[in-house]
Amino acid sequence: MSKKDNGASVILAYLNEKNRPYSATDVFSNLQKEHGLGKTAVTKAMEQLALEGKIKEKAYGKQKIYFADQAQFTDVNDADLKAMDSQITALSAEVQSLNQSCRQLETELKELNSSLTTEEMKSEIKELKAECSGFRERMEKIKLATNHVTPEEKEKVYKERNVYVTEWKKRKRLASDMMNSILEGYPKSKKDFLDEVGVETDEDCKVVVPST
Repeated sequence: MSKKDNGASVILAYLNEKNRPYSATDVFSNLQKEHGLGKTAVTKAMEQLALEGKIKEKAYGKQKIYFADQAQFTDVNDADLKAMDSQITALSAEVQSLNQSCRQLETELKELNSSLTTEEMKSEIKELKAECSGFRERMEKIKLATNHVTPEEKEKVYKERNVYVTEWKKRKRLASDMMNSILEGYPKSKKDFLDEVGVETDEDCKVVVPST
């Protein structure tokens, strides 16, 4: 093989020897290891051979198939060529169907891989059952408890709370009114006054009067 023919002679001999249809990718895969041919070089060589009439070319959709010129074989007739064309068409359709099936299976495999395994599901179910059992035990203990607060006791606590909160607000308002009266004649700021008399406000202690 000379560098000038880019492997064309090797490809031509190969196609004549095998006498069956191949794509450029098939020829590249079959000859690359032994002859070190590049895929681009193989494609160009096969297209050139077809242009020169040394091999035949058939297009099936976007794919091109190449095969030896059958005229050189005395035992091949038109019927054989038609049979091979039919076979190529059938095989091309089968390839498309298989590709579609492969894509579908790959999608299903991806979904399965992202799902929990059987063992993981069993483990999760076991954990959820244990959690439910713990909640049931807690609920039973609450039901059986004897130290529940009665509605009357609860109401009493709320009333006492409201009394204390109301008194708190009342005293806070009185203290505020007194302080405002003093501040009217005080030469300094309110903060200075509070510091001087040592008074801490609810705000200083970050306390908010609850609502009644």
